[in-house]
Amino acid sequence: MSIFDSYFEKLSRYVEELRGGGRQVGEFNCPSAVAEIIAGLPIRVGPSNSGGVILRSDTFTELGSPDAGSVAFMLWTDDPSLLQDGRITLVGPDILQSEGASLPFGQVLMIGGKDLTAEKHGELQRSQHVGDQIEGYMIKSVSQRTWSRVSREAAAKGFDFEALGSALVAVFKSAVPEIESMEVLFVTSSKDDLEPLQGIAEQVQEISTNIVKDTWKAKGYDIECFSAYDCDSCPDRVVCDDIKGIIKVRKKTKKAKGDNGSQGGEEVTNG
Repeated sequence: MSIFDSYFEKLSRYVEELRGGGRQVGEFNCPSAVAEIIAGLPIRVGPSNSGGVILRSDTFTELGSPDAGSVAFMLWTDDPSLLQDGRITLVGPDILQSEGASLPFGQVLMIGGKDLTAEKHGELQRSQHVGDQIEGYMIKSVSQRTWSRVSREAAAKGFDFEALGSALVAVFKSAVPEIESMEVLFVTSSKDDLEPLQGIAEQVQEISTNIVKDTWKAKGYDIECFSAYDCDSCPDRVVCDDIKGIIKVRKKTKKAKGDNGSQGGEEVTNG
């Protein structure tokens, strides 16, 4: 059982409350296999496919600007049966219905895999940085909030939330093979509708911060991490990178000693 498991039910209730309140709710499904997902998309997906900066004049729809409001977070479980793989839920208007609009934007990435553990948490978080991997989609900022733009060219090709959700599934499954199921929730209905989601996001962030902290402690480093969602914006990024470098060197040294020990028939001990 994962520490996030109870939040999947909370998110389900949140969507049903919005549906009951008369919000427009749509559901889409993408294939499970990454190759099949990518083959069915109207835009390119993969490293260096974004196309670069999208100017305001080239923007079809803006999502999650500071004025419109934004909430974004990721959570995972080691029980993939809690999720319906490939389901993409949209509460509110779609991109192609919103030319010239600046929409509020909620994005929740729900991930399942029996081999997902706290050790994979950081890798899953880093996979959220998809700014250069989706054609016609530019992310201006990430850190519990996602402010992004969809280009006119991408919209002309049919870029909508089904395509964005599918692209995110493909990116995550490519980066983390342990993922067995993944759902995506988008909310664009109103800034007020993001408030309950923000409450869940704050709880998830606190848990995420503690996971990161405990993971470092297990490696022998007692550090505070206040950037559970966005390492790029963290003022301690240099320190963390240095620590990761030290750990990598230690692992290589340990492996080299192990190889030498096995070749010489001697037992190698740590310490």
